[in-house]
Amino acid sequence: MEDNLINTKDLALYTVELAEYELLEADYAHPKLWLNRGFSDPHKYFLNNRNPIPYRINQVRKDPAVAKYLLRVAVLKQSMEIIGSAGFHNLPDENGMIEIGFCVDRPYQGKGYGQEILHGMWGWVVEDLLVKTLRYTVSPNNTISQHIIKKFGFTYNGQQIDEEDGPEDIYE
Repeated sequence: MEDNLINTKDLALYTVELAEYELLEADYAHPKLWLNRGFSDPHKYFLNNRNPIPYRINQVRKDPAVAKYLLRVAVLKQSMEIIGSAGFHNLPDENGMIEIGFCVDRPYQGKGYGQEILHGMWGWVVEDLLVKTLRYTVSPNNTISQHIIKKFGFTYNGQQIDEEDGPEDIYE
């Protein structure tokens, strides 16, 4: 059993380990991915969705212990298939803020899995004494994600410009 496994009602959130980052860097659908992990990726999640591998791999190479924060695959317990991913953009900053990102594969959207991923990730990370603030940023045009974060009761905290994604609303 994995020490850092996060379990929710329908999902298991597994840490992506350094060896898996390296396979993903070589090929998002590498045939050796997820062997001996007890789950599979028949939908080729990383091949078909934006992911943070290029941004996170060097952090994990430098310190493999940070992997548990940076990227997890969301595995549907019923089928043991990857249906999404989530991770924090970095470790908590000097003020204790930690920002999350997540994605649910299109066929599984609208079933509550996004909220379940967020509950699981946030429930786990708030046990870290360095974490003081949870941050969620989202495009003003992403009505589904806007709806999700408003359900959680986060406070709108302004807007920022992301170099790749453009304007983002900040919720904390």
